[in-house]
Order: sequence, then structure tokens, then C-alpha cells
Amino acid sequence: MKPIQVGLLGIGTVGSGTFNVLQRNQEEIRRRAGRGIEITMVADLDTARAQAIVGPDVKVVNDARAIIANPDIDIVIELIGGYGIAKALVMEAIAAGKHVVTANKALLAVHGTEIFAAASAKGVMVAFEAAVAGGIPIIKALREGLTANSIQWIAGIINGTTNFILSEMRDKGLDFAVVLKEAQRLGYAEADPTFDIEGVDAAHKVTLMSAIAFGIPVQFDKAYVEGITQLGATDIKYAEQLGYRIKLLGITKRTAQGIELRVHPSLVPSKRLIANVEGAMNAVVVQGDAVGTTLYYGKGAGSEPTASAVIADLVDITRLHTADPHHRVPHLAFQPDAMSDLRVLPMSEVVTSYYLRLRVADEAGVLAEVTGLLAKSGISIDAVLQREADEVSGEGGTSTDLIILTHNTREGTMNDALAQLQKLPTVLAPIVRIRKEELN
Repeated sequence: MKPIQVGLLGIGTVGSGTFNVLQRNQEEIRRRAGRGIEITMVADLDTARAQAIVGPDVKVVNDARAIIANPDIDIVIELIGGYGIAKALVMEAIAAGKHVVTANKALLAVHGTEIFAAASAKGVMVAFEAAVAGGIPIIKALREGLTANSIQWIAGIINGTTNFILSEMRDKGLDFAVVLKEAQRLGYAEADPTFDIEGVDAAHKVTLMSAIAFGIPVQFDKAYVEGITQLGATDIKYAEQLGYRIKLLGITKRTAQGIELRVHPSLVPSKRLIANVEGAMNAVVVQGDAVGTTLYYGKGAGSEPTASAVIADLVDITRLHTADPHHRVPHLAFQPDAMSDLRVLPMSEVVTSYYLRLRVADEAGVLAEVTGLLAKSGISIDAVLQREADEVSGEGGTSTDLIILTHNTREGTMNDALAQLQKLPTVLAPIVRIRKEELN
């Protein structure tokens, strides 16, 4: 059979990696796919640079729509990113009957329902393994490998930038702002790192995993998103003393009330494998009713790791290119007419446990006052740690850190209790609250 022809939109870091790996491993890929896969056309604004990467045998254009209009192109790879022109091009490629491979988690998390519906109506595939956790084949695992399971929960370190920052903060005892500058200098963080450090990138990814795990539409607008910008070295140190590490987790969970969908810093027991994922690495833990706990670990970004996922999608589409659309794996694992309307819970209804740090006046009765107020709110305490008094708080007095670990509590209840605690005259600074996840 003649090779399947692929058009590539954008040849940056991932695009060049995809071209190079496809060239390097072309014979092995052909043996697996059953026919050759060739990138025959590339669109990029910097045509000279693109031509230098792909050589003289590949046509380079500066207009992505020229690729979509080419009747010889079977698959379009979208690596432009963002919500704007990328969405228009993906929708146009689908309308033209092209299969699409994309690494664009932001696009799919926000507009996935519309895109998948258009693809199903046209009988084409939209593949997106590279959109979540780079080279880790977590989409395939959820959509196919674990298809016998009722998935109970997923928790993932799915942003390498934030994991690198938290690892450095723990190792070196430095505060967030200092480590962020170092991460930018080393190239782990973008010049504008907002999507990473505020948790948005992780929320895009966990939104997609949640949809596949539970058969619900992609609903990024209902995700709770909290980043790492307010974390201090003090809390990372205290967590360590208590037997925990702080990780930015993307969490989605099935409960009797609905689906949890949230991203925030979490205390994780240091004995858990995921707590020991360091640097820019990614890891995803999936709990299924039949399989139990499974862990997926690897590089979450980078040129060739992400290219690995892009090319795996190309091979899948090549194998199924001529198959009846009804015999293909559905985009979100469940048949389109069998999607669930389970609601995504607002954060106020989520039940979890907490780490609280209160800076309080070092005087008699403060601990009793704090724990009494929590008890009155129905919040059960798991452990209390009081540090040595060390700072002058004015009027010749001293202050101390009071660390409290709670049992499971509804978030709304905790919010109300914290508002009351913050009003106490003996509480001298804003209370730090970090959620705790045992992951067992």
C-alpha cells in the first residue's frame, strides 16, 4: 500500500521531534502500522527554518489551509496550540474529511465536546495522546487498557514545571519566587509561566482524563483550579516532618454525589510512589475496581517524548483508516450515545482532609480556643503540632506556628470554620490551608 500522507501544522519543538522520530524509526513504524507514514507537507510561518528541518523533499508552506485543501493529505497534525486559529483549522480539517492528531489540551478541554461531535458526524478520528502527560500513554491506558474497570479515581502530577519547582523548594528550602526564576533560567518554566504555576495546564489535562474515565462531556469550566504561587518553604518543611510531601495534583473522583474535578497543592504521604516523583517528571495514579491501583510514570513534555505520543496516534489512525467508524474506539472511551450526565461537584461539596497552619499568639488557652471552634463546626482533628515560640508579635509577646491535620471534612464546612478562626484576635496572620490526599 502507498504510504499514508500527513500534513504538519507547526514545526516547533514537538513538530521537529515528530518529524525526526518518524524518519529515524520509519521502518519499524511501517512494520507496525501495515503501511508507511510520511509527513509530506509542513505549514509554518518561518518557512526557511522549517525547510531546513525537513529537507528538500517535503513541501513547506506558510498557509496551514493549503494543507487542509490538499486532497492527498490523509491526516493533519495540529501543533500550533491555543484556542484561536488552532480551533478553526481543526474544525476545517474535520469538515474536509481529514483525521486529526493534536497535542492541544487547552483546545480539547474547552472545545472538545464540539470537536468530537463534528468528527463523529464526519466519520473521522481526533487523536490526542500527546495532549496529556507527554510521552506517557495514559489516554490509551484509560480508553482501552482499563476498559473493563469502573474507574474510581485518578490523581496525577501532570505539569512538569510545577513539579520541578516544588522539588527544588523541598530540596533547597527556598521560597517559590526564587525557584521560579531558576526554573525560567534553566528552561523548565516559560517567560510567562501563568498557565503552569496557576494550575490551568494541569486542569486542562485532568478534564480530559475525567471525561474518558467517567464517560462525561469535557467540562473545563467546572474544574476547581488552584496553583502553587502561595506555597511557602515553611509548609513544605512542616509537611516533611509530618511524613508528607506537597505535590500539585490533578484529581478526578467518582462519588455518590457526582464527579470531583480539581487541581490544587496536596499533602501526599511520603511513602506513596507518586510522592517521590521529582523534577520535571510526570506520574498518574489510576484506581480501578478490578485492577486496583496502577501507576504511569515518565517524561511529561519535551520534543521526542511528546513526539512518541503523536506518532502512536498516527499509527492508530493508519491501522483504522479504512475501518467502519462504528468499530473504532470512541474519542472519550464511551459510545457517544451512552455518555453520562453525572454532575461535576462544586468545590464546596468536595470532602477531603486538611493541613492547617495558624500563626498564633503564644499564650495560654489559644490551642483550646482553636480546637474548640473546629469541634463546634463538626471538624474532627487527626493531629496537632505546636512549634517552639520564636518571634516577637508586638507588645513584648511571642508567636508560634500551630499545625493541625484534620479528618475528612466537607470543603464548605472548612471554609466557614476558617472564616471564624481568622477573626480570633490570637490568630496573627492569614491561615494556610492545604488539602491532604492519602491516595489509598
